[in-house]
Amino acid sequence: MNQNDLLNMRYATVQEARTEMSQLLEARPANYSLDAPLYNDPHMFRVDVEEVFQKEWLFVGMTSEIPNRGDYFTVEIAQNPVLIVRDADGSVNAFHNTCRHRGSRVCLEHRGKVANLVCPYHQWTYDLKGNLLYAGTEMGDSFDKSQHGLKKAHCKTAGGFIFISLGKEEPQGDFDEFLATLEEYMAPYDVENTKLAVESNMYEKANWKLVIENNRECYHCAGNHPELLNTILEWDDTNDPRAPQDFLDHYAEQAAKWDEEGIPHEHRSFGPGKRNRIVRMPLKKGTKVMTIDGEAGCKKMLGNIKNPELGSMRILHLPNSWNHMQSDHFIVFRVLPISAQESMVTTKWFVHKDAVEGVDYDPARLRQVWDATNDQDRILGEENQLGINSVGYQPGPYSETFEFGIMNFLEWYTDTIQKNLKK
Repeated sequence: MNQNDLLNMRYATVQEARTEMSQLLEARPANYSLDAPLYNDPHMFRVDVEEVFQKEWLFVGMTSEIPNRGDYFTVEIAQNPVLIVRDADGSVNAFHNTCRHRGSRVCLEHRGKVANLVCPYHQWTYDLKGNLLYAGTEMGDSFDKSQHGLKKAHCKTAGGFIFISLGKEEPQGDFDEFLATLEEYMAPYDVENTKLAVESNMYEKANWKLVIENNRECYHCAGNHPELLNTILEWDDTNDPRAPQDFLDHYAEQAAKWDEEGIPHEHRSFGPGKRNRIVRMPLKKGTKVMTIDGEAGCKKMLGNIKNPELGSMRILHLPNSWNHMQSDHFIVFRVLPISAQESMVTTKWFVHKDAVEGVDYDPARLRQVWDATNDQDRILGEENQLGINSVGYQPGPYSETFEFGIMNFLEWYTDTIQKNLKK
């Protein structure tokens, strides 16, 4: 626990924080930011972990990161280590990365390939479906291997995206409807025939909700993101109240081209606060993708795509991901909480699996725009956090034309916390 966490600890117990959180959310005006404890108190953060990150569906990665049998990657979700692995029949499985013997992590590397899952502590061995195969010869005749397999996490895939839930029960709602739409909208990109080109992890000294809030509005873009604004249009979609007629005309021209290619583009959203949302948006006229000059980032286009000016299909999944799908590469973002005032933002760039680094694409050029944008957002988030920590902070109003995306996010957050607190 860092110094800021200690200074902002207001509640004696997590239970006290749970009660106060419910009351604060109940009383909060829908168009105002949250009270300070919801952004900086360690016990409130613990409630977020328990009621959101240990119960809801979370984005963790893409299926093309683990294309073959035994390929795996690991992720840590607020001190919960998780293992994602491809098994022999091609299924993607998620397990708690903790041995059923004495709890040691089984897979220690971020990425790897294994024949079986072997705990390095005492060599307990599991197959790729989590079944315990070997526990040595010292466990006694009454020991039942079948009762000591790795503990599974709920896992679903669609359109190349991998989602997991750490809850005891699978979250309910319209998630499967979103997954069916995601499968349809991602089909042109043929994710299974892509590969991870480059990855970055950025640590931001800000509460996870501030990271998401910053992403949910472009009110700050003109003053902070020159590289991004070389190509991106700040309008959220065709229903954006700020959208001018020339944008609507540009959208209509691009939509006609998408229709010719059979590329889906109708805005679809699901759940309270538009928790899961897909919208295809054109980029600025004369630009192809989100590179510094708007020109192609990779010589090989994805899947069956023929139009290099496909724009960006934006995919939102609350609580922890936003994504940009383009003609020649796509970018996925994942946010994970670390403490009340620290988060990790992971960015991954994917290209066609046959693309050759240094010939078809340059990783430094691929990541140039979003490296700059991520760092700019990090500074904004950290300054936001420092201001909220002040005794002078009080919740302020959102702009309903520029910041409606934040209001949607907090609608979902409030609904989710209140629902889960009652269980």
